[in-house]
Formats: sequence, C-alpha cells, structure tokens
Amino acid sequence: MSSQSIMSMMCVAEFALWAVLAFVFWKRNLFSRFPAMGRYLVLRLAAMPVLLFFFTALNRHWFSGYASDLYFYCYWAVYSASALMLYFICQEVFCSVLSAFSGLQRLGIMAFRWAALTSAILSLSTLSMQSTHYQMIIHTAYWLMRSVSILELCLLAFLCMSMSALRLGFRNMAFGISLGFGMISSSDFILSSFWSRSTTSTDLLQFITQSMILFSLGIWILYAALPEPARKPVVLPAHSTILRWNEIASALGHTGTQVAVQPSGGFALTDVESAIESVLNRKLKNRESET
Repeated sequence: MSSQSIMSMMCVAEFALWAVLAFVFWKRNLFSRFPAMGRYLVLRLAAMPVLLFFFTALNRHWFSGYASDLYFYCYWAVYSASALMLYFICQEVFCSVLSAFSGLQRLGIMAFRWAALTSAILSLSTLSMQSTHYQMIIHTAYWLMRSVSILELCLLAFLCMSMSALRLGFRNMAFGISLGFGMISSSDFILSSFWSRSTTSTDLLQFITQSMILFSLGIWILYAALPEPARKPVVLPAHSTILRWNEIASALGHTGTQVAVQPSGGFALTDVESAIESVLNRKLKNRESET
C-alpha cells in the first residue's frame, strides 16, 4: 500500500472521528455546556468535504483553472476561522474550571482579550507591505494559529498546576478538551522545528501530525462518552489566598459606595509635636515653681 493511500485513509478516519465526536457531544448535551467547542466541531465537519472537493477539482483540472484559487481561499478561511474559534474554546474552558470564582473568572476573561489584542497587533506588525496578498493571508493566518497554540499550552499548564486547588479531576471534560488541544499544539511546535519547504503530504512529519490529531480525537471521544464524575465543591478557609484574590478581582471595576475624604487642616505629626511641647513646658514650669 502506497503512502498516499495510507494518508487518504487517515483523512477519512479523521472525518469519521469528527462525526462521532459531534454525535457524542449532541447525545450528551455538551453543546449547551461548551458552545464554542460545538461550533468548532460543526466547522470541521462542514469544511472537510468542501476542501476535499476543491482538492479533487485541483488535481483533475476542473473549473477552468480557478480550482487552485478556490482551494486556497477556502483552506485559509477555514484555518483562520479555526484559530478564532480555538481562542473562544480556551476562554470557555477557563470559565468552566473557574466557575466557583466569579472574580477571577472575570479577570481572566479580560486577560484573554488583552492577549488576543496583543497577538493580533504583533502578527499584523510583522507583515511586509511588499508581500503579495497570498503571502499576507498565509502569514496572518499562521501567526493567529501560533498565538492560539501558545494560549492553549499556557491553559493546559495552568490546569495541571491548579487542579488540586480547584478540585478539578482528570476526568473533567474541560480538562480533556484542553489536554487534546495541548497535545496537538505541542506536536505542531516540535515538528515545525524539523519542517522544511520540501515536505509533501506523504512525508513522515505529515503522518506524525495526522496521527496526533487522530489520537486527540480519540481522547475527546472517550471523555465525552464516559460518565463524568461530579466535581467536588471548592472548600477554602477564610484566610485563603485564592479567596482573597477572588475578592480583589471582584472589586476591580466596581465603584461601590463612595466615601469623601476631606484634607486635614494640618499635618498629624505637627499636632503631636505641639502636644508634646505643651506637656514639656508644663513640667518645666512646675519644677521652677518647686525650686
């Protein structure tokens, strides 16, 4: 069996696994809990047949030479839309694990928005005005995905370090989603260092990347199909640091009760000094009268 045939079979298997994952999500009513992940599944299911059709048209020279442009714009549009949806998935997972801390949850959403804005500015600032519009589309979409991949790895690291404090188990669906995307991002970062411009769809790196996607899809299907244990309630002492941070984060941006602070007529130390001087003068007068 040729390597091209194996790669085609892996693409068919990927589409089948996306379909199974979407069905399990719908069956377990996870679309209402993770709507961004649900929209991402719908995008993958709708885009793969369209991309396959344009790729076939490109190889068989259909549409009078327009097939290459159709495939290019469709592929990079789906790629950019996937990057945007992955950002909202990360935000969704973060809100799910911090549902018990509304203040930190709100502060984290603000941090997500600033990170997205900074990544967009950095990606647009590196564009060259001398590049063609094809190169600008590829560069922008690529840097958007790289920024989201870094965000996914940071989110996975945060969950791994704070699981005990947040009473989050390894069987939690939010952790499973973050684990799958973190594995894909890690493989992309590692394999990109070995990638060269001469690679084709039959190269070993492509097989490794496709295998990692299939493995992550299998993890998501298991997480979605198996019963999820109830999350333990977060019980913290009154002097807990994370509870204090949550209160501070909740207070940010809220005016609350306003208190007018009036400036004093003099400095407080001046009043203390004058009181001490009067006491000392009184003692000196008493001594003089005794003598």
